[in-house]
This record gives sequence, structure tokens and C-alpha cells, in this order.
Amino acid sequence: MKNFIAELLVKLAEKEDEANALRIQVDALEVVVTTLLQHVQQGSGPALEDEIAETLNKLAPAEHASDHNSELLYNHVKRLFLHP
Repeated sequence: MKNFIAELLVKLAEKEDEANALRIQVDALEVVVTTLLQHVQQGSGPALEDEIAETLNKLAPAEHASDHNSELLYNHVKRLFLHP
């Protein structure tokens, strides 16, 4: 029984490490995309923001839907593109 618990703890630690690595990758991509958007917006500003806002409206989670992941994704994309 102790071996089983130990194996589960090791697997949990491995999964936590994988999740942390993914989180770091996402954070790095956010920095890159934000920087790119800042440079692009200097040239095409309002047109780009309008297209992004239109796309975000299509992606917006329905009010009756309770999909937390979709809502998080929508909020992060909105924050990233409209408020860099």
C-alpha cells in the first residue's frame, strides 16, 4: 500500500512539473504576442482593434453556458489583444 501511495505521489509531482512548464511557455508566448501587437498597432491601430473585437464577439461564451475554460480563454484573449 505504501508503494502504491508513493507511486501516486511521484506521478502527481511529474504532472505538476509538466503543468508548470506549460504555464511558463504560455507566459513566454504572451510576452511575445503582446510585444508584436504593440508594434503592429502603431501602424494599423484602429483597423486591427476592430477586427480583434469582432472576432472576440464571435468567441464570447454564451451567457447560459457554464464552460469555465471557454470563459477563461475568452477573457485572456481579450486582455491580451485589447489591453496589451
